[in-house]
Amino acid sequence: MSYEVHPKTRIGHVHLTVGNLERAAKFYTEMLGFSVTARFGDSAIFLSSGNYHHHIALNTWAGENAVSPPPGHTGLYHFAILYPSREELARAFKILWESKYQIDGASDHGVSESIYLKDPDGNGIELYCDRPQEEWPVDEEGNLVLFTKALDLPGLLSELNNN
Repeated sequence: MSYEVHPKTRIGHVHLTVGNLERAAKFYTEMLGFSVTARFGDSAIFLSSGNYHHHIALNTWAGENAVSPPPGHTGLYHFAILYPSREELARAFKILWESKYQIDGASDHGVSESIYLKDPDGNGIELYCDRPQEEWPVDEEGNLVLFTKALDLPGLLSELNNN
């Protein structure tokens, strides 16, 4: 049986197990700018932007101080946060840069530009913005051509000087 999901379907939220709820909440609020929308006792926090019920949920249901899985195991590779513009991605990156938060990578994928990092519990995060669809690289058959090149971080930050 073949099934294709409706094209307007979107990924709604991510729910992460963390080792320390307050440490994780501080990262997502202070470093990434999300707001706490709800708490579930002292074991879960829900965060959002723009008055949505939640984009990110954090919990300590595996126990306080639970540890991340070691390298070489299956699980979450990363989740991605889509910014509405290159300027907003630059604004997010500037906060991380000024805080000297460790960045794992920064890539130009042709269709998008991405910053990669890990939260305090080792969960991979991609902060990205899409290029306008008419700028996406395609081959002669019209197929997308995805690649990974170094992202020009000074060029990204210059977005903040232009506006």
